[in-house]
Amino acid sequence: MKTRVVVTGLGVVSPIGNDIASFWNAMKAGKSGAGPITRFDASRLDARIAAEVKDFDPLLYMDKRDARKMAHFTQFAVAAAVQAWRDAGLGEGFTAPEGQEAPKLPYDSERVATVLGNGIGGVEVLVESHKKMLESGPGRMLPMTVPLMITNEAAANVAIRLGLHGIAMTSVTACTSGTDAIGQAMDMIRSGRCDIAVAGGTEASITEFGMGGFCRLQALSTKYNDQPEKASRPFDKDRDGFLMGEGAAILILEDYEKAKARGAKIYAELAGYGATCDAYHLTSPDPEGKGGARAIALALQDAGMRPDQVDYYNAHGTSTQINDPTETLMVKHAFGEHAKKLKVSSTKR
Repeated sequence: MKTRVVVTGLGVVSPIGNDIASFWNAMKAGKSGAGPITRFDASRLDARIAAEVKDFDPLLYMDKRDARKMAHFTQFAVAAAVQAWRDAGLGEGFTAPEGQEAPKLPYDSERVATVLGNGIGGVEVLVESHKKMLESGPGRMLPMTVPLMITNEAAANVAIRLGLHGIAMTSVTACTSGTDAIGQAMDMIRSGRCDIAVAGGTEASITEFGMGGFCRLQALSTKYNDQPEKASRPFDKDRDGFLMGEGAAILILEDYEKAKARGAKIYAELAGYGATCDAYHLTSPDPEGKGGARAIALALQDAGMRPDQVDYYNAHGTSTQINDPTETLMVKHAFGEHAKKLKVSSTKR
């Protein structure tokens, strides 16, 4: 029998709230996080709107010295991880207040994994350091350019902040990075390689460089610069691309029996995970949706479930001309006649 894996802690930094309570209330109210870009002058871009994180204070989760050593994506991840850690009843983390001992964990720190997903890393650091190099030479580049920029620094800093000594790894698989990280963490617990995992995703690429790159791919919405809240419209006939967002979402995953033994509250149980590659194109999915359909089939098989036992499907739903019809075919291939009964939406507000 497979080890049951459950979710016992939640943490989030997002464009509609920087903690679980505010995020969930905004979700229920249908609040949009979209708006004009404020972080830089976006006038040279075709897409001048994004879903920026607002009013985020990293010093609620780390000291100023540590914050200066982190790119935005890492700050978001550490903040969400600390939230989730506390929510799971695992204490404040190993960084105890001055004069106090760190709280004792119900787990061996060597049996706690950190598995995060990230697509791009510290792109704002790359841009700033490259600018300094062009203007003044390599000797004027930011000393911490590489540690701030590389994608695995979020997982590393989370592990340092919480004092975790199990595996720390990063999944870099574009749009599926966070989902893959959660699936991999689940498999690690199932296989007995760890008892608990900090898992999720983080991203912060709202820069002129990041936005410009996606504009060149013609992937971003450009028709709704004056109506940002209407730009993200998955499966709508008037869709014209996605909206760039940022933030982090972290889960605490645990072996069910161990979580139950320590009296942890349990939000949900993870049932199955599936992943495939359609080996079709760098940016476009197989138009028949076969790769995605196989991933769904593998997840159902892993969970021991039939397609007709699924009530709701949370779609990738990028609002692009290519993705949405392909994903529709994917769902029909995977669920057959039951696809007509599925409730489908895409969390893109």
